[in-house]
Amino acid sequence: MTQHNPYKTREGGATVTVFVPYDCRNNCPFCVNKAEYADMTGFSLEKICESIVRMDRITPYCDFVFTGGEPMANLDSLQIMLDKVPNTHRVFINTTLPAFSDQPAEDILHFCERNKDKITCVNISRHMQHYVEESKDELIARLPVRHRINCVLYQRYPAEQLPAFVERWKGKGVSVQFRYDYTDTTPENLYRTEDDVILHDLKRYFTYKGLDGCRMRNGYHFEYNGIEITYHRTLPYSTIVETGEDGVTYDILYDIIIKQNGDIHSDWTGVPLDVEAYEKVVFEPDDQVWIEVVE
Repeated sequence: MTQHNPYKTREGGATVTVFVPYDCRNNCPFCVNKAEYADMTGFSLEKICESIVRMDRITPYCDFVFTGGEPMANLDSLQIMLDKVPNTHRVFINTTLPAFSDQPAEDILHFCERNKDKITCVNISRHMQHYVEESKDELIARLPVRHRINCVLYQRYPAEQLPAFVERWKGKGVSVQFRYDYTDTTPENLYRTEDDVILHDLKRYFTYKGLDGCRMRNGYHFEYNGIEITYHRTLPYSTIVETGEDGVTYDILYDIIIKQNGDIHSDWTGVPLDVEAYEKVVFEPDDQVWIEVVE
């Protein structure tokens, strides 16, 4: 086991992200997960379910996120995993919601209806440049669960088209989250604004409402014609090493990852979680706070 400091996390527990054990058919250029699906030897739905149960036992109120891959590509397997998550948890599903040739849109609607009391939010990737064959916007409007549009503003995006992109979702009951390419985020630039081109573009087109954040990530909030907009930045890892007031140096965990083979990691960078040590984790108040509010 990799050597580590004692663990600390926020009240409720670190978010548990589950990588589904099946691939998507997409090749988004900013995806850092695609290489992990090139060889699916050892992928195990059974072992993932065992790890979900184990993490629930340790932190029965943490958030679960299902990602991939493409969670919606195998609704039967996704249902099996969801059934292992008790209703004490918030559950998020990250999906491109592509147009499946072998899966009718009605199947997705029925799945969401069946799980509407369990799914907290479906986060749907839609980008200003098209990388996948997308399902129709009408399907998004019909989803019976809360949903949000996630858009990575990758490299040279067409800034002048930002208002039209947001207007696309008017009347569909969604909020929009623009995301910075997190592989370029560092502790030094996480809150730096002067050279943030995306932030300046968003302030040019939308009404700025304020900033919230913590050590690990932040969100700049905007409004446009009744649509809530967030610009999200986060670090490419999820462990902060910090010495507490008790003089103890802790590994402060924000995300825990269940890999496709069921292995549990304490970070996105391939660090195994010492699960027995995490059973003794120290909790601290959630450090996500409003930093600036504009009336």
